[in-house]
Formats: sequence, C-alpha cells, structure tokens
Amino acid sequence: MEALRSVSLQVPRGVIFGLLGPNGAGKSTLVKILMSIVRPTRCVGTMLGEPVGHQPTLAKVGYLPEHARFPEYLKGGEVIRYVAGLAGVPRAKARVRSVELLEMVGMQDWGGRKMGSYSKGMKQRIGIAQALVNDPEIVFLDEPTDGVDPKGRLEMRRVLQTMRDDGKTVFINSHLLGELEMICDSVAIMDKGEIVRQGSISELTEKSQRYEIRTQGGIPVDLQQRLIDDGVEIAGDVLSVYQRDPVLMQPILDALRADGVIMVEMREVRQSLEGLFMEATAGGEPSESGGEEEKR
Repeated sequence: MEALRSVSLQVPRGVIFGLLGPNGAGKSTLVKILMSIVRPTRCVGTMLGEPVGHQPTLAKVGYLPEHARFPEYLKGGEVIRYVAGLAGVPRAKARVRSVELLEMVGMQDWGGRKMGSYSKGMKQRIGIAQALVNDPEIVFLDEPTDGVDPKGRLEMRRVLQTMRDDGKTVFINSHLLGELEMICDSVAIMDKGEIVRQGSISELTEKSQRYEIRTQGGIPVDLQQRLIDDGVEIAGDVLSVYQRDPVLMQPILDALRADGVIMVEMREVRQSLEGLFMEATAGGEPSESGGEEEKR
C-alpha cells in the first residue's frame, strides 16, 4: 500500500503554506520525507535549492513534529538551549537566542520552570521556539496550535506572521481550517496520499465568489425574468450574482431601484476553506455555519 502517490508541491519562499487533509492522508509522512526522517521509495525535488535529503540544507530547516515530547525535568529555556546544541549553535549565541525566543512565543516568564509544570499549549510554544533556534530559512510545524487556547492561537498567528515578514517560509500541517484560512498565503489539500487541490485561497474559491442581495417584498415578474436572463439566480428573497467586480453589480442594483424593490442587504460571499476542504475530499456537505464566508 502506498502512503503517498504522485505528490507534487510548489511552495514559494517567504510565505505561510498550509497542508491540510483528513487523518491518515499522508501529511505528516510527507513532512518526514522532506526532513529525511522517513526514506521514500522514490522522491525527486528540491528544498532551498538543493535535492531533498541534502544534509547541509537541513541545517537551515526548523521542525516541530506532531505530539512533540521534551524531557519533563528540563526547564523551558534549557530545552531551547539543548536543541541549539544539537543544531551546532554556539553556546553564547544559544543563550541570547533562548531569551529572544522565549519572549517571541510569550514564555519569557516561564522559561525558568520545568516542562512538567507546563500546560499542553505552553509546551507547544516551547516547541515552536526550539524549531527556530537555528534561525532557519524554512520551518515545518505539524499541528502547532494543538492544545492551545484561543488567546494563545491569536498570539501564535502573530508569531507566524512575524516569521513570514522576516523572510522565512512557514510550512504548517493543521486540521484547524479556520486558523489556516486566516494566515496562509496558499494551501494544498491532500487526500489518500495525493494532492487534490493547490493554490491561494482566493484562487481556489474564485468560482464560488458572488454577491447576494436580500430583498423585502416581491420582485415584479418581468424584472425577475430579465434578471434571470442576465445570469442572476433567484431563490425566494435572495438574489445571487456570480460576480467579483462591484462595478458590474451597479446595473442590477439600478434595475431593482427603478422597479421600487426594497433591498435589505447586499453581501460578498465566497466558499470557506472548510467548504473547499469538504468538497475536495468528498467528505460531504459543509456545515451551514462553516460552508461559506461572507464580507459585508
């Protein structure tokens, strides 16, 4: 049985890239191959300009595995310095870097306490810090916000955005689709070992983008027919226009006003990442609350 089949990815430098898929889709396996933890049957590609598996290149890579475990008896700052030693970071630089990273992930007041006293979310923060200790060019984070509370996730989003702004490439595996939607420049959806969708969220949801107009009262029959002939979908008191340019909406609005139709609301709607994910993985219909995202 093949874990991955014909996987083809292109991740530009300096972006936040999200890889998502159902459990068992092969996401973590792919990252482990890129990190040379798992040996593939066949793999052709480059990372940071060198063939995948090129050992010197891995010195420029940071990694937080899923379910990362660190010695409970070590303090948070000690974990960072320990990983720095493994990465060949000079001791003096590691001490400075440890202080910087603890502050970056909001753990500056906890760096002197043992890992055993940390919550799961606090351990994840230390996990991100240790992944950055060698000042990598690309960072692989496998479920980085797992177990982190909403406030902590907000802070982590800021950390990830700072990393991107510093020119780092951030590669995230996550099942938290809402988190990815807020921070990712582009995404890939994996299902059963294959990439089934890839691109920016705006590109992937382009066909679903539309304007919806909610009216009050009826629309004259002749106007309804003219609108339908122009490609407008009408369902009850909602008109759907698959159009992204607001300028092209003006004739429709003018026609409604001219016939005295009362417009209660107009909103821009596109498919959410959850809806796209469910569609791409044949997982059924998205939930009513999560299938679409609107912009008022």
